Amino acid sequence: MAWKIGDVSITSVIELDLSVDASFILPDATPENLAPDFDWLKPDFVDEDGKLKFRVQALLVESCGQKIIIDTCVGNDKKRTTPEWSELNGPFLENIAKSGFKREEVDLVICTHLHVDHVGWNTMKVNGKWIPTFPNARYLITQPEFEHWSHEKDQSYAQIFGDSVAPVFEAGLVELVDCNHQITSELQLMPTPGHTPGHCSVAIASRGEEAIITGDIMHHPCQCVHPEWECVADTFPQLAEITRRKFLDRCSGSDTLVIGTHWSASTPVHIIKHKSAWKVKVSSANSIKNAKNKS
Repeated sequence: MAWKIGDVSITSVIELDLSVDASFILPDATPENLAPDFDWLKPDFVDEDGKLKFRVQALLVESCGQKIIIDTCVGNDKKRTTPEWSELNGPFLENIAKSGFKREEVDLVICTHLHVDHVGWNTMKVNGKWIPTFPNARYLITQPEFEHWSHEKDQSYAQIFGDSVAPVFEAGLVELVDCNHQITSELQLMPTPGHTPGHCSVAIASRGEEAIITGDIMHHPCQCVHPEWECVADTFPQLAEITRRKFLDRCSGSDTLVIGTHWSASTPVHIIKHKSAWKVKVSSANSIKNAKNKS
C-alpha cells in the first residue's frame, strides 16, 4: 500500500497483522463495549468475533530526496515476552527492498518511541552479534525518550534497549533530537507524550496537503470514541488521554489525513465528530488526492 501527500511518498510494509483480545493492549475494548460502534469498526478494525485488528508496520517515506523509515517493527531472531513477537523469521528486509528501500540506501530511521514493536529492525543478528540494519542511516530518537529507556531497570525493557537501541548508539548512528525536530522541509516531529515520555508523531505537509503518522497516540480507532480507554503499555495514562483528546480535536473536521501506525485500514483516514467524541472515516483510495495503491 502506498500513498502520496503532496510530493511525499509513503509506503506501508506490514510485518504482522493480528486479531487480538482486548486484554492484549486495550482491556476496556471488549466485544460488548465495542458493540455500539460495530457499524463503523467492521470490517476494517474489528473481526467478526469482535476482536481487535492490530497491525505492526513500518512506514517508508520519501521526502526531499531522502529515504526514511518510520518505526522498524519487531524484528527477526529476538526473544520477546509476547509469544506472537518472539524469534520471528519474516521477510521484512526483502519486502522493503521490493519497495525501493535497500537497507544500505536508507538515509534516516525515525523512532517515534522505543517500545519493542517500533525498534526491532534497528538491528539484525550477524554472526551472533546485533549490528545496525541500516549502516548508512542516522537514527533519530528524542532526547527524553532515550534518557528514560537507557536507565530502565525492568529486565524485559532493558533487553529491548540492549539488542535494538544500544548497538546503533554505540556505532555512532544515533542523533538525539528534541520533540519538535524538523526532519526535512516536509516532515517534522510532533510531540505527543504520555504513551512514553518522549513519544512523538510525524507531521507531513507538502503542497498544501497534510497528514500525520500517529505512532502510538492511539493503538486502535475505538479510542476515538473512548479516548479515556488506557493502553496497557502507557507510561503516563492520564497524560496519554490528554494527548489523545488534543490530537482528535486538532484533526477532526480537517483535511488532515491520519495514518495510524497500528491501524489496519488500507488507506489513511479522516477524524470526524461522532456523538460527544470522534470516529474515523475510511476513505477510498480514489478519494485521497494523488493517492496511488501499489499493492
